[in-house]
Amino acid sequence: MNELHAHMKECAAEAARVARGVRADQLSGPTPCTEFDVRTLVNHWVLYTSHGLEHRALRRPLPETLTERDFTADPHWAQAYAAQLDRAVAAWADPAVWEGEIDTGFGVGPAPEIASLVIKEMAVHGWDVAVSTGQEYTVSPEVEEFLLRVVEENAEMYRQYDGFADPVAVDAGAPAFERALALSGRDPRRSPR
Repeated sequence: MNELHAHMKECAAEAARVARGVRADQLSGPTPCTEFDVRTLVNHWVLYTSHGLEHRALRRPLPETLTERDFTADPHWAQAYAAQLDRAVAAWADPAVWEGEIDTGFGVGPAPEIASLVIKEMAVHGWDVAVSTGQEYTVSPEVEEFLLRVVEENAEMYRQYDGFADPVAVDAGAPAFERALALSGRDPRRSPR
């Protein structure tokens, strides 16, 4: 639990940093998620990795008022996202939250597994937002290895639901996060816009 919570805190801090670097004039731009422009991607990212993360900890479903919200309509959405990430991470500080199972509305799984998937979403979509808005996305080597493990364990499941595209070939000696991105169907060599 302590290690996963530390990874969550690190990815949340990097997500908040990337969010603050998104300009309003970039929201209509393209992203590696071809069906999403930056605005749609950011709304998905904010919803599931901050509100969703907290709601999972509290074992509450996401209300429609959140699932239908355009977070980017608020000019201060990045600051609101950072504050919501802090609340979400704080909710997972309780050791009891890591016990038992969580119903996501899409399926049920052990709390550490659900947390790992959300942390992966936070990082992978954080990278998507970063490269779409001219930024870098970086995490520690420990988090890179963790993200690679999560992607390796779940890539085929995500592909079944069109969550990941086909893998992209990268050098076997590439950093772990680049290999995770490639396995998730992203080209880690894509340069920031």
